[in-house]
Amino acid sequence: MATSPRRSSPGPSSAYSLARAFTIIFLLLAPNIARAQTDLLIVPFVGGKFAGRTTIAIAEPTASDKKITFGLSTMILTDRFLGVEGDVEQTPQFFGQGIRRTVTSSAVTTLTGNVVITVPKVITQESLRPYLVSGVGLMHARVSTTAGVLDTKSNLLGLDIGGGVVGLVSPRAGARFELRHFKNLTSDSDAVTIGGIRLSFWRVTAGLVLRY
Repeated sequence: MATSPRRSSPGPSSAYSLARAFTIIFLLLAPNIARAQTDLLIVPFVGGKFAGRTTIAIAEPTASDKKITFGLSTMILTDRFLGVEGDVEQTPQFFGQGIRRTVTSSAVTTLTGNVVITVPKVITQESLRPYLVSGVGLMHARVSTTAGVLDTKSNLLGLDIGGGVVGLVSPRAGARFELRHFKNLTSDSDAVTIGGIRLSFWRVTAGLVLRY
């Protein structure tokens, strides 16, 4: 069970209010996206996780270790400045070896829905398009330990925000480069933590863009 809530995540009401706000924004944007000329981009990516921070007790000392991450994004970009994205990623061995090498395996998986704001095509033409991206979704953290007593599995509402550039080198293929930050918005009373549960990290990736 969690100990004294000295460092807690935002309350459920504020977190879910933020999630509702992103949902409303998405619904308001949908008609505009449907009317605009759009590109469907499938982006498998690989990269690195760094600057991780957590209050999960057994994993706190090594959460900042750099690790390989991979995943898949689906982006719908208009020729104007709006778009939407779905993003899923996994980082194996996210928490490293933990205190005295007691962590045998771990992973963090994220699944988010995002709003994209990008430079219109009339400005960028066929060059790289810079963009900003932000949204909310699931953060699933899993930690397995040698004794099993301090094992943790947590499903958290999370926020991601970042930016990058995307461009095509042919009518059907291109590349994407991106930096993104993730942090939890809700807590989990069943997690073994020092204070309220906290989980955050940065992700830098490069991806292959397939245009449909």
